[in-house]
Amino acid sequence: MKGLNAIGLDLEKSELLAAKLNVLLANYAVFYQNARGHHWNIKGEKFFELHLKFEELYNDLFLKIDEIAERILTLGHAPQHRYSEYVKIAEVQESRKLSIGTEAVEDVLHALRTLLPLQREILALATDAHDEGTNALMGDYIRGQEKLVWMYSAFLNEKR
Repeated sequence: MKGLNAIGLDLEKSELLAAKLNVLLANYAVFYQNARGHHWNIKGEKFFELHLKFEELYNDLFLKIDEIAERILTLGHAPQHRYSEYVKIAEVQESRKLSIGTEAVEDVLHALRTLLPLQREILALATDAHDEGTNALMGDYIRGQEKLVWMYSAFLNEKR
C-alpha cells in the first residue's frame, strides 16, 4: 500500500518515531556506559549492594539498547551506532561521579528521570501512528523505570 512501510504504518509517522527512538537509543547508550562505570568504580560502605545493583542495571540497559535499535529497523530506518553522535544528541550526560554510592545513585535517578518524559513522548507518537509494537515497548520501559525511581529514591531516603 502506498504511503505505508513494510509493517503497515504511515511512512511519515514512522520516520518521526524512528528519529525519536534514535534519540532514546543515544540516551540509553550513555546511561549504559555510566552504569558500567558505576559498577567498576564504586567504593565504600554499600559496595557489595551497589556493585551488584549496577551490574543488574547495565545488563538490563544492554538488552533495551538492542530492542530499541531493532525497533528502529522494524520501522524501516537505521539505528544510530556512533558513540560520538550519541554524546551529541543525548540528554543523559557522561558521568564524572563514579565511585561514591549516593552520587552514583543520584546519577542513575537523573538518567531515569530524563528517560521517562522522552519515552512518554514516544508513547504518544506511537499511539498516534497506531504503532502497537513501539507502544508496548515504551509502556514496559516506563512501568519498570517508574518502579526503579521509587526504589533508588528510597535508597537515598528521598521524599518525592
